[in-house]
Amino acid sequence: MTEGQQKTAPLSLRCDTFWQHQHSAFMQSVSITTFLLLFCYSNAGSCEHDENPKHLKAEFAFTLYQHLAALENKTDLLVSPASISLALGLLQLGAKGNTSAQLEHALGYSDPHADRGVPTLYKEGSNSSRETVVQLSCVLFIQTGMCLSPQFVRYAALWANDTVRHTNFSEPNRTAAQINEWIAANTGDGESNSLPLETIDSPLNQIALVSTMYFKSTWKRKFTFTDTQPLTFTTTEGFALKVPTMYLSAEVNYGEFLTDHLEWISVVELPYLGEDVSMFVILPSDKRTTLAQTERHLTAKIFSVWSNSLRRTKMDIFLPRFRIQNHLDLKMVLPALGITDMFDPTLADFTGISEQGSLFISEAIHKAKIEVTEDGTKASGATAMVLLKRSRAPVFKADRPFNFLLRQASTGSILFIGRLRNPTE
Repeated sequence: MTEGQQKTAPLSLRCDTFWQHQHSAFMQSVSITTFLLLFCYSNAGSCEHDENPKHLKAEFAFTLYQHLAALENKTDLLVSPASISLALGLLQLGAKGNTSAQLEHALGYSDPHADRGVPTLYKEGSNSSRETVVQLSCVLFIQTGMCLSPQFVRYAALWANDTVRHTNFSEPNRTAAQINEWIAANTGDGESNSLPLETIDSPLNQIALVSTMYFKSTWKRKFTFTDTQPLTFTTTEGFALKVPTMYLSAEVNYGEFLTDHLEWISVVELPYLGEDVSMFVILPSDKRTTLAQTERHLTAKIFSVWSNSLRRTKMDIFLPRFRIQNHLDLKMVLPALGITDMFDPTLADFTGISEQGSLFISEAIHKAKIEVTEDGTKASGATAMVLLKRSRAPVFKADRPFNFLLRQASTGSILFIGRLRNPTE
């Protein structure tokens, strides 16, 4: 048993003593760190508010993405709305006053305490089978001796099966190691994940909230490795790159749609085993139309119309093998969604979490990673001879920048959403 596991405490934890070194003259800070470590491969394949919780989650996902896309407009982009909304929803359970109102406006949950539908969706969203793993996890690292509100502890247990772990923020290296160990255990990621937290060594730290989103599955219809070959991918800047491109001939859900600005969009759905989770690839139909022109139309309402209007079509599909890793500062984007007070030490109100100190969010970090391959093997392109023998089926060729997202059908969750501008970066 590891040291971090030995220090795990159940959510029924009650506080027997107060933090002996608390000084009321100081503002204590709460650090929130959200992570997505998401892999789409395995050895077998690659991988206005409406009160309906499914719609709320989708609306938040697309709104978040639009603001991030505007900030990161010249790069590949990946974000997990499911992970971020889980962490913000947990914070809302302990927020009061205007802090709570801002979170409510952004997330759409009128009463997270009473709305069992929302936490139920999160629990249902975490499921595992032999072929597919979808796992949302959340944990609170608290300063040893700090007292949490018993009501908040009960709400958190209902919301996300949350656990509480003790730590000592005066030992930042040890705390970072505990957090990394928990992340690795909940994402299956054996790689090093150092946390660039600027305030991890602050003596004022009291709580770190960490959430993860982990997905792993194989395609329902696998791309055959021997069909992969280097093909041209043209970037927004006009550079022609040779990148390993996967090929699949299959019957898929496909559609073409005209935006309000008379731009044609092609959408294809690629399901994973079990068909509860699918990747949707969204491509400008005209090569002269840029991604910036089309991705601004990505909203929950529009995507719902598109996804419900797809039709079964036999197609030749070309998709570049790609990998994206992002490290995003959410303090740069959440204020654009109206979430501002929780970052201000004089305005934040998290007295529902603890009356012991004036808590505010010092950092909000999101780390995201995805890898899409035929079967998880990092190998060079192979023979291309079969490509000259294909039928005259319609072609979906992602040889230029495109958007993509993973949606879980049973919950409506957008597990992640992003764009690919350059497969070689």
